[in-house]
Amino acid sequence: MEEGNVSTTEALGMAGEALGLFLPLLSAAEGLRRAAAAVVVPAMRAAVALCLAMSMMLVVEKLSMATVALYVKLSRRTPEKVYKWEPVPVPAAAEDAEVGSLAYPMVLVQIPMFNEREGVKMSLLELNLNMVASKIGQIESCAMQVYQISIAAVCSLSWPYDRLIIQVLDDSTDLTIRELVQEECQKWCKRGRSIHYISRDNRNGYKAGALKEAMELDYVKKCDYVAIFDADHEPPFDFLLRTIPFLMHNPGIALVQARWKFVNADQCLMTRIQEMSLNYHFKVEQQSGSTTMEFFGFNGTAGVWRIIAINEAEGWKERTTVEDMDLAVRATLQGWKFVYVGDLKVKSELPSNYKAYRYQQHRWACGPANLFKKMASDIIMAKKVSSVKKFFLIYNFFFARRIISHNVTFFFYCILIPASSFVPQVEIPKWGVFYIPLAITLLNSVGTPRSLHLILVWIFFESVMSLHRCKAVFIGLLEAGRVNEWVVTEKLGNSLKTKQIPADAKKLSNKFWERFHFLELGMGIFLLISACYNCAFRTNLYFIFIFPLSVSFLTMGAGYVGTCIPPT
Repeated sequence: MEEGNVSTTEALGMAGEALGLFLPLLSAAEGLRRAAAAVVVPAMRAAVALCLAMSMMLVVEKLSMATVALYVKLSRRTPEKVYKWEPVPVPAAAEDAEVGSLAYPMVLVQIPMFNEREGVKMSLLELNLNMVASKIGQIESCAMQVYQISIAAVCSLSWPYDRLIIQVLDDSTDLTIRELVQEECQKWCKRGRSIHYISRDNRNGYKAGALKEAMELDYVKKCDYVAIFDADHEPPFDFLLRTIPFLMHNPGIALVQARWKFVNADQCLMTRIQEMSLNYHFKVEQQSGSTTMEFFGFNGTAGVWRIIAINEAEGWKERTTVEDMDLAVRATLQGWKFVYVGDLKVKSELPSNYKAYRYQQHRWACGPANLFKKMASDIIMAKKVSSVKKFFLIYNFFFARRIISHNVTFFFYCILIPASSFVPQVEIPKWGVFYIPLAITLLNSVGTPRSLHLILVWIFFESVMSLHRCKAVFIGLLEAGRVNEWVVTEKLGNSLKTKQIPADAKKLSNKFWERFHFLELGMGIFLLISACYNCAFRTNLYFIFIFPLSVSFLTMGAGYVGTCIPPT
């Protein structure tokens, strides 16, 4: 017994010594936990308060713009009623085109393009070409390439041929495509069109560089106005007849912008979601800016500029990837006004491939942030615009819509709310979690009533895209590595429905390292863990929102969105 008691005593002594060694470590760990809590909890509370304030700013901004757009719609306040507008007579036939043509101003039309691939069939183009069939003879097959569609649409515009100069600005690196585009230009030149094929041996400045060089040619000096159409945009035959009169009769107007109509909106779910976002942009944002401040961002295509205004604004600049917005801001600082014509629709194509869409959204989010950094002081110091317009440019146009919106969507709904599941000390009011996003969602849905049933899908899709937009905003503000990245948005339209894809190409396109997007997958895993923890240990029911959000990130990260562009 004694030996047993001695052994027990020794064992207890050893345990006590070991415990004495671990107690400081446990105490240090507890101290670190408390210190972390003392830092994390106040930081998260401050971040929540900031996000709630920015969310309220965003709601007020969207509500004000929606109110203006609703007023315009209910009052039928068309631009023709606000500004002086008189129709231009249409030539009766080709042989009469030169009769009285001097009454028409000289118009330059530019079509920038880069390695355009097979395009979509467009019924409106068939109608346009049929109208001029008697003029140009037989019409080619409707299975046309993108460059053929855009060139044919521009060459079919109702405008005296001797008062219209067309520039095809081809920066293609594919020599085969260059030859095909040049042949197409020569074909239309033989039919009496004044069309010039312009190519460069470099891509300096990308689209801005091509437009800048083209404007310096001697014959451009004869032109009063310039219309710009990207290669995937098809203007209606009466585009110039409806837009040029605004510029002719209102000397203070620099730009007339038309709306986009999407020919492949029903191609897949991703294109339907894009249609919802862009319809809101045109029907609400552009309309409200045109009505209240006579300013909005030029969309880079489907618009007509007064050439004098471009020159006064110092022309095209290559300093950002949003050269169109850059020119618009500089022109408005010179006192010029813009007009948006919402019922004039130019057919265009949406990117149906997720990777291509990501590149596009990076450019559209990074460029404005970078431009804001470069032009904020210029806006403040401008002397030809009112303080109200300066405030509109800085707060509404840049800060609220292009900085706050992307940051709130990602940090608040994708980071803070899920992370609050692990920090019970951080409480987020229900009005911030549910009511504010509900109001923002309803305001965004008014542009596309036919897709109202897809509103939940739109919410989660836009939440995933907010990751890339938010990242792009900071790249633009900090002028980091990808700030000037320009990847041409690849668009194929309905060609995938008829194009034969080889079996080996299908296998290649399904390789996991090409299909997966690991940034989205990482966010999806974080959100899934947050949803499970919230469901098990919290009572605020945030998992109802977090779980489908995680599924959205995982689904898009695995490449199950959009269509697959086969390798060429």
